[in-house]
Amino acid sequence: MIHISPSILAADTAYLAAAVRAAEAGGADSLHVDVMDGHYVANYAFSPKTLADLRQVTRLPLHAHLEVSNPDDVLSLFAAAEMIIVQEDTTPDLAATIAAVRRLGCQVGVGVNRSRSVEALASVLPQVELLLVMAVEPGFGGQPFDASVLDKVRWLHAQRRAHRLNFAIGVDGGVNLTTIGECVAAGADFFAIGSAAFAGDVAASVQALRNAATASMAFRR
Repeated sequence: MIHISPSILAADTAYLAAAVRAAEAGGADSLHVDVMDGHYVANYAFSPKTLADLRQVTRLPLHAHLEVSNPDDVLSLFAAAEMIIVQEDTTPDLAATIAAVRRLGCQVGVGVNRSRSVEALASVLPQVELLLVMAVEPGFGGQPFDASVLDKVRWLHAQRRAHRLNFAIGVDGGVNLTTIGECVAAGADFFAIGSAAFAGDVAASVQALRNAATASMAFRR
């Protein structure tokens, strides 16, 4: 099942409600809300108030992606999200952080940067709903897709099949009408998409991305 999660970091925030409604009309499955603290990444982005405001304009599940230095300190602020995604290199005890997110009643995602080992996360795969592979450096949208991360996706796909696990394999960064097919063929099924989703006719863009991903399922091994 393909999951499309438009990332509002790429939306025109002056017209955010309209952009979100258009994404929903195009068949988006959730909204990806980047939270940035200016420390873990050299950028600032959304707050708990953003989640509260989005609740007023959409029924889509909200995914809070904590690109922050100390996620354990702020988890409870984002408990209104359906899913909280933490970067694996930001917490001293990832298993404890996962448990803390679960206690808040949220689904759990773990993000891994392209320079980090995905194999080191083998023990947490049964504990999460999403393993999100970063195909760009976190912090800014519009970066080109790094195809080397497809090896991480292939490894995760093999692990999921071998151990009959149920987590989604996600890709975040540089996903567009061309690269989404490569990701699907490698084993990914969840996509946080910024620029390519919020481009032109947003509803049509989201639908086109889903169509491209669905068509590529035939090439998955």
